[in-house]
Amino acid sequence: MDQIRTRFTERFDLRFPIVCAPMALVTGGKLAGAATQAGGLGILGGGYAGMLGGEPDLETEYGLAGNQPIGIGVITWAAAQNPGVIDWAIAKNPRCLFLSFGDPAAFAAKANDAGIPVFCQVQTLDHARAAIDAGAAVIVAQGTEAGGHGASRSTMPFVPEVADLIAKNAPDTLLLAAGGIADGRGLAASLMLGAGGVLVGSRFWAAAEALSPQPAIDRAIASDGDGTVRTIVADQLRGVAWPDEYSFRMLKNRLTEDWTGRDMEARAQFGAMKDAYDTARANGDFDIVATVVGEAAGLIHDRPEAAEIMQRMAAEASVLLSNGAALVAKG
Repeated sequence: MDQIRTRFTERFDLRFPIVCAPMALVTGGKLAGAATQAGGLGILGGGYAGMLGGEPDLETEYGLAGNQPIGIGVITWAAAQNPGVIDWAIAKNPRCLFLSFGDPAAFAAKANDAGIPVFCQVQTLDHARAAIDAGAAVIVAQGTEAGGHGASRSTMPFVPEVADLIAKNAPDTLLLAAGGIADGRGLAASLMLGAGGVLVGSRFWAAAEALSPQPAIDRAIASDGDGTVRTIVADQLRGVAWPDEYSFRMLKNRLTEDWTGRDMEARAQFGAMKDAYDTARANGDFDIVATVVGEAAGLIHDRPEAAEIMQRMAAEASVLLSNGAALVAKG
């Protein structure tokens, strides 16, 4: 199919303005490489920089991308506790260094000095201003509809507000939309909101190449957007010290139901379920372990290869964008 051209695709020499998010424990080398090979950009999920038990080996995963040029992403506050992961990433000369959930300044400076474009995912306007100050080449405006961690802004109003901020203060900076985008409708809408492309998590979370366990994907397919919830209890009880401004979107399960309305109690019992949670993860018990998917769960009905996801999104968006002109009455 034809290319969808934006400033973002031109800058990174892509066919489609679609980026596979660097999801922790999900976006390994095979998925990142497949997304790039399909015409978008794949970003390896560096996750918690080795802090969380059971994380894939990054060196191994990077190699699984083959010869495909991919980016590398990390959770910024976790990398601050293990900065060696940033040095490792920069030494790979990736397509980009993707930073989210923390002050990007120091790591962005290192990457920029090495000639590596920096992507900063932001959840507030203050985050966006900090990303501009840090010299980000690309800002990713993430709405609360996203799976996994996020804050409180919704994608629809947040993306154009960040677009306006960028236009006024850093017009050369590129913008991606994120949060609840899983098909061509979301891609087309994001372009109309002022983004040059999209960062897609949940839809690629259910790609054939993803590291996601099949039972978790089966749960998501059987659910919908109403079946997700934002919560802090999973992080608190498993003992992962996320900054207070971020909560966690996952499918509702027995854990979230049992702890509904008990956030303060969960904080007081920080780490109380760490062993039980680790055991549940090893056993694939998703009544306790988080199925990490966003409101786009209602748009996920299968587990195709990344290339098919990319093609579907681009083809649907192309039709919508082409047909949109017919909605405008002249005269």
